[in-house]
Amino acid sequence: MKTSIATVCLSGTLEEKMQACAAAGFDGIEIFESDLVVSPSSPAEIRALADRLGLTLDLYQPFRDLEGVSDELFAKNLQRLEAKFQLMQELGMDLILVPSNAGTATVSDDTIIADQLRQAAQLAQRYDMRIAYEALAWGRYVNTYWHSWQLVQAADHPNLGVCLDSFHIFSRADDPSRIPEIPAEKIYFVQLADAQDLGMDLLPWSRHHRVFPGEGSFDMVEFMTYLTEAGYTGPLSLEIFNDVFRETDTNITAADGLRSLRWIQQGARGRITPDNPVREHLTAMPKIEPVEVIDHLEISTDSPDECGALLGALGFKFIGQHRRKSVQLFVAGGVKVVLSPNVRGGTYISSVALQVTDSNDALARARALGAPVVSRPVTADEVRLPGVYGPGGMQLFFVDATSAGWPIEFGADLDQLAASTNTIRLDHLNVPEARDHFGASVLFTLATLRLTALEGQDVASPRGLVHSQVLESPEGGIRWIFNQVPRIYTNRSGEPVRYPGHIALAVSDLEQRAATAIDAGLAVLPIPTNYYVDLQARFGLDDETVERWQSLGILYDRNADGEFLHLYSETIGGLFIELVQRVGSYRDYGPGNAAVRLAAQEQHEQQDRVFSR
Repeated sequence: MKTSIATVCLSGTLEEKMQACAAAGFDGIEIFESDLVVSPSSPAEIRALADRLGLTLDLYQPFRDLEGVSDELFAKNLQRLEAKFQLMQELGMDLILVPSNAGTATVSDDTIIADQLRQAAQLAQRYDMRIAYEALAWGRYVNTYWHSWQLVQAADHPNLGVCLDSFHIFSRADDPSRIPEIPAEKIYFVQLADAQDLGMDLLPWSRHHRVFPGEGSFDMVEFMTYLTEAGYTGPLSLEIFNDVFRETDTNITAADGLRSLRWIQQGARGRITPDNPVREHLTAMPKIEPVEVIDHLEISTDSPDECGALLGALGFKFIGQHRRKSVQLFVAGGVKVVLSPNVRGGTYISSVALQVTDSNDALARARALGAPVVSRPVTADEVRLPGVYGPGGMQLFFVDATSAGWPIEFGADLDQLAASTNTIRLDHLNVPEARDHFGASVLFTLATLRLTALEGQDVASPRGLVHSQVLESPEGGIRWIFNQVPRIYTNRSGEPVRYPGHIALAVSDLEQRAATAIDAGLAVLPIPTNYYVDLQARFGLDDETVERWQSLGILYDRNADGEFLHLYSETIGGLFIELVQRVGSYRDYGPGNAAVRLAAQEQHEQQDRVFSR
């Protein structure tokens, strides 16, 4: 379908927004009135710029507080509306958005409201214009999409239709299932916006906290499915009011927005029967099976010796150095880690390689979601792993049967690797993301690998609130956690520091593994005594067990599904390792323990600063 975006979604000037939308690949834009009012460009110049950029001007908005008013005020409103039609003629536009009156309405009579809408449509007809009537969730008398459609039906004019906005429907917990009852030709425009369920009043929720489809808690694919069943084939447009987006680089936000429109169409294609002719209007993406296996991780570090020692203490075996590059391979059980040195860049997960059936299909899917391709030159005798950059800079590589032999470049014996006992495996990844691309990174990873988002959680850190989002594959082979870190994450001296990410490794004998690793030099994060006192009181644990766990730095949780034991290594740069043991069917991550860990890391970091002076 044709893609569009409201200029209010983006930062910058109107001209900058238009250029970013064109660069991202949008077909058209909605012009938000305030963007035009403050622009130094004339309407004719904006029209010419759109032509040069290959953008259509799809909707002019908003024209507020038209209907449900006295005759005297309505006459003045028609004068205002006529002036907008004249302006739109200069822009070369023919569709205006009229939201339901939320400010000046005093008449709740549907007959009068419908008549006023009819008069407005008659005026629009004289200018070859059309009106898309939208029910605002906080409209004074009209606040549901079905009511707006009933009024459009009653007005019965060919130049009047409805605009359906997902936020206004879902924010009121309205039922979108009646959308297919509206004739497709009377759905003049569709605006898409998602949002997290924040439990707040509608207006501030709408004005500050909308996000792109797939980044919130609304069932946007359901909404898109009903639209398709209605036969709608017009523009899909984004209308996002979000404080973060208004501060973020315009080009980044535009690219993220287009990705969300491609994702929602692909999701609807999966729910629409193949014999539905409208299905073919939905943009398709290359299809792959859900990804279940992480092939290997790459850690970039300015402390390669420390990282190597940490991996060694945890039981990883050094396989060798790459025959051409200064990178090293470590393997333990089913986990492969490539250590790549950098200069003063800290320590972090720089890339994740996924096992896929066909790496070309996986690459094509990622590129359809707007991901730039990673360029890694290789020689003729080396394996080429296709890869892309995620929105936050994380690199994803795709490994299939033809490229699975890459470890031989490190001197590995593939038969020995395959025969190694799988006593340790990757449990989950935890990756920090800045708030300006947190939602985009979550959506991109979810859509590229076909993962499922679980309910998000908030964790209090000593430097602010951290929002955590878990993604899982259908079979649980991949658990990927994204953490939206505080806007400015510093130590107590005010110096910017890297918010730590981590790799969690699953074992079946945590206590024994911990004792062995500590003897081999593992530095475990110290956990305060208060935690263990509270732990004993909450779970009724015996003294011996608690003392043993405290000596090893082990944390604990228990629920109806099972038990969870885990410990954390000290942090190197911006990365640490977590060892976990899941007992029974436990699938959580130790709720509450993350806050304990963050506080313990903060305290430990301060002690290190004191001792190093």
